[in-house]
Amino acid sequence: MMERIPAVFLGHGSPMNAVQDTLWSRAWAAMGRQLPRPRAVLSVSAHWYVPETAVTAMATPRTIHDFGGFPRELFEVDYPASGDPALAARAQDLLAPVRVRADQSWGLDHGTWSVLCHVFPDADVPVVQLSIDATQPPEFHYELGRRLAPLRDEGILLLGSGNVVHNLQAYAWDRHPAKPFDWATRFEATVRNLIQQGDNRALTDYAALGPDAELSVPTPEHYLPLLYVLGASETGETVSFPTEGIDGGSLSMLSVQLGRNRA
Repeated sequence: MMERIPAVFLGHGSPMNAVQDTLWSRAWAAMGRQLPRPRAVLSVSAHWYVPETAVTAMATPRTIHDFGGFPRELFEVDYPASGDPALAARAQDLLAPVRVRADQSWGLDHGTWSVLCHVFPDADVPVVQLSIDATQPPEFHYELGRRLAPLRDEGILLLGSGNVVHNLQAYAWDRHPAKPFDWATRFEATVRNLIQQGDNRALTDYAALGPDAELSVPTPEHYLPLLYVLGASETGETVSFPTEGIDGGSLSMLSVQLGRNRA
């Protein structure tokens, strides 16, 4: 029987983590050495937030540089992982009757490659991306994660990439390092505690968590990838937090792993 693969949410933060030696990039690299070797990755990135559910179905996805104002070296990064059309079709089957469009144009955005370039630096694990349907409520995304859970027993690493706290208006662009805002620290701690308690209902209804949630999640796209990972979890499963901390005052770098590393 194939080893069950953990489900992982990574707080990806700035795209510069792809090319800089940081606490977080080093932790992602260590994670890649410790995880059971997956057959492929199904990634849910904050940066494919569109009014539909779609899945990349091409054999060779392009590396998307979906940002501006960063150094040239970041635009020169290429992450040449292959796609996996069979995995894309499997995801479509698992998510039925939700319509999932087979996409031939998107590729791998920086929410995916900026972390995977450390987790699997040789780009030798196929990668498929699943979009986040911007028209749907949080419960919809949690349910999709639940339906995707069987992939973990088929050698697939389910990856969510976003940030539990993501408020760019409050971000200290020119003031590094910056003291974390109290509301950001509190909300990260609240999310972490609820994950440890297994309270996925409260995490799904995150808007009910009060003013800290309103400031930490002003828009949902960076939070929703966490719900896919939580949906694919099992009751009583081992939980660990490979990274944590607030960058620039208002970006949580909390990462969550559900499931065990290889023995």
